[in-house]
Amino acid sequence: MDLNNKRVLVVGLGRSGVASALFLKQRGAQVTVSDSKPQEQLGEEIPVLLDHGIAVETGGHGERTFHGQDLIVVSPGVPVDSPPLVQARALGEPVIGEIELAAQFLPKNIVAITGSNGKTTTTTLTGEIIAAGGYATHVGGNIGTPAVSLVDAARPDSIIVLEVSSFQLETIQIFRPKVAVVLNVTPDHLDRHRTFETYVDAKARIFENQQADDFAVLNGDDPVCVELAGRTPAQVFWFSRKKEVQQGTFVRDGRILFRDSAGQKEVTLASEIPLKGAHNLENSLAAVCVGVLMKCVPERIRAAVHKFKAVEHRLEYVATIRGVEYYNDSKATNVDATIKALESFPANIHLILGGKDKGSDYTVLNDLLRERVKYVYTIGAAAAKIESQIKEAAETVHAESLDNAVQRASANAQPGDIVLLAPACASFDQFRNYEHRGKVFKELVHGLARKETV
Repeated sequence: MDLNNKRVLVVGLGRSGVASALFLKQRGAQVTVSDSKPQEQLGEEIPVLLDHGIAVETGGHGERTFHGQDLIVVSPGVPVDSPPLVQARALGEPVIGEIELAAQFLPKNIVAITGSNGKTTTTTLTGEIIAAGGYATHVGGNIGTPAVSLVDAARPDSIIVLEVSSFQLETIQIFRPKVAVVLNVTPDHLDRHRTFETYVDAKARIFENQQADDFAVLNGDDPVCVELAGRTPAQVFWFSRKKEVQQGTFVRDGRILFRDSAGQKEVTLASEIPLKGAHNLENSLAAVCVGVLMKCVPERIRAAVHKFKAVEHRLEYVATIRGVEYYNDSKATNVDATIKALESFPANIHLILGGKDKGSDYTVLNDLLRERVKYVYTIGAAAAKIESQIKEAAETVHAESLDNAVQRASANAQPGDIVLLAPACASFDQFRNYEHRGKVFKELVHGLARKETV
């Protein structure tokens, strides 16, 4: 892709938008950035862009801004069916995302990991397994480091491990992973994709450019993943915690085994996975499968798994105060993730739910709420909807704010109880992102701990 003197518009000033703009400018493009947010909400990014000679438009998108561009790069948070982008496509202007831009420059050995839940943990563990295998490894994508930021450091023989979201997959063209992983597909982001079928179709695009010498790694216990196997020409490998598979990873008598046409071998023990929850066994099985496919030896895979620590904001232990354990699962931004968090504890849970609704059905939580939860503390814009859908299953406390929820949970919890932030919602009504929400939760908990020691 020749970018020199090309007119390029970057839409959306998020993390990937800023990285894309700087990447494009570095390669000689004439770059404009446009964001609908007002300037005061984008204060930190704007001076950096202006210093590099990048034009910045804030507070909305001007009609002329989209005209006459050689390329438009759209951030994941911007809906691809927004009117300016629809019009741009009608004018013949190419519209791609940051992942697709990076794919034009990254080496060919890409491992791409998607799914409704578990992406970040699996991506991080996969990166550590491959690095332990002795390969030059770079990890990024939706996990935090934009893919374009990996280009300059990557060598032709580097292995690139990327977390990719449905939003990013909507705008690919040539993006072709050597290994494409789908961990699970459950209803999420229906406020944007509108139907579950459209959401599944977006996830399935991860296979779009694969060929017969590539690999697809799929969850054999997930019915949607089983159906997706028919959408890729790549060699399909499975991971399963419930049954043995012909090709892939599975558990037998507490041992994690990998099997293919050449036979089977033990890689590690399920008891050596240091993460809580059955879902993290699934994530580990997927990562181990990728490690073997990328020719990492079992001893090094085992060492990487054994040393792995939980990723921040994902069922992260925070503190024990007066015999009550506090866990931060702010990354549980959909109902299925909250189900997995609840399944990780047997009972006596004080659950903090709420935030920005994504078109979710919270009634599917009710059986687990009855079995394991003492109180639900609702926060944010979705509180009323959540309360109406779970009122028969759990005693609820309308807390409104995270601060109040933590205070009320602390007052109600007894020694041996669990206080769990697993909100089943996006964070954007009260916080910048799920990381901000998780950090605030941890600060509140540590504040409680300090009071106990005074």
